[in-house]
Amino acid sequence: MTAVFVTGESLKGQSVKWIDTRSSLQDPNKGRGDYEAEHICGAIYWDLEKDLSDMSKPSGRHPLPDQLNLTELFRRSGLALDDHIIIYDDGGSPFAARAWWILQYAGFTNASICLDGFNKLKEDGFPVDLVVPEPDRTDVEPTWQEHLYASKDFVKKTVDGSTGYTLLDARSAERYRGEMEPIDPVAGHIPGALNFDWEKLKQNGIFNMQADVKDQLNVVAEAGQPVIAYCGSGVTAAPLFAMLKHNGYANARLYVGSYSDWITTEVVDKEVK
Repeated sequence: MTAVFVTGESLKGQSVKWIDTRSSLQDPNKGRGDYEAEHICGAIYWDLEKDLSDMSKPSGRHPLPDQLNLTELFRRSGLALDDHIIIYDDGGSPFAARAWWILQYAGFTNASICLDGFNKLKEDGFPVDLVVPEPDRTDVEPTWQEHLYASKDFVKKTVDGSTGYTLLDARSAERYRGEMEPIDPVAGHIPGALNFDWEKLKQNGIFNMQADVKDQLNVVAEAGQPVIAYCGSGVTAAPLFAMLKHNGYANARLYVGSYSDWITTEVVDKEVK
């Protein structure tokens, strides 16, 4: 099984295809600017809003692009399903995990998230440049893994108790409880959801691979129990999904529309579950 997370050290001497996903939820242009300033040699850039989301859709703040557009992204990026793909961001960010989940959903079999951010990779001797690569186009055909995706209808059925899944809210406890809501027009959480703040996945600015995170996850979702991860817009839930997979949760889905999609038509809860 391909590791969900890898270190830069483990990649030395290996031939991989790099994807740079650096971004900022506060400044959507920052990531591309950072990439154009310098990036790991050979890395292509995937933009959160232009490549990993379809901002024209009404289904949440970072809607998933349709399968046709994702297929075009993979093809122009020069990817094949079995390529050894390494995705990085600034380290401890949710953006590489977002791209990784999309690759998992599309059936790519050998993609991993780099625990080390760009600066650490550079410090460790990975060569950088300003050259924007032009990959040879492929005719890759994704094999969509629909069992990794939770639609709004599936979440509705989960709330009704008919799927056997547990909803896991990756936002802060304050937002989950509805005590504060700085972004969305309605505070609260999806009825029945449990809370696990994705920031708890990190230690010293990077994702923590130690057992205590697994123990924390098991407090809210027993290992092996089917779970659906969501957040505000489907971005910060991606590292929670990745960590669930890393810790042996074989049956996990991501609600990409997340809370910002849910509140467009559905009721919310402000009681702590």
